[in-house]
Amino acid sequence: MKETFFCLLLAAYCLLPAVVLAADKWTGVDESVVEKYAKEHGREAVRPLIDIEHGDLPLFLFLVAGAVGGFAGGYYWRKLTESSEANKKDKNL
Repeated sequence: MKETFFCLLLAAYCLLPAVVLAADKWTGVDESVVEKYAKEHGREAVRPLIDIEHGDLPLFLFLVAGAVGGFAGGYYWRKLTESSEANKKDKNL
């Protein structure tokens, strides 16, 4: 078992640099397809109103979304986990 794991780990270690270098050669769908057809039809890319590509803004937005989702999930935890009969009893009290 340990030998198999070691062999898989060694193979991944040897192949990982090739995958990392190959990533530079391949472009995404946006660059290779969408931008090409947009240029052919006279539609150039415009700068977004809120640029979230750089900096900590994407992390902050993810944090806020997680906090809001966690608050909502915690607030409604009882309704999420209990059966509908128990919820009906709570409403009648």
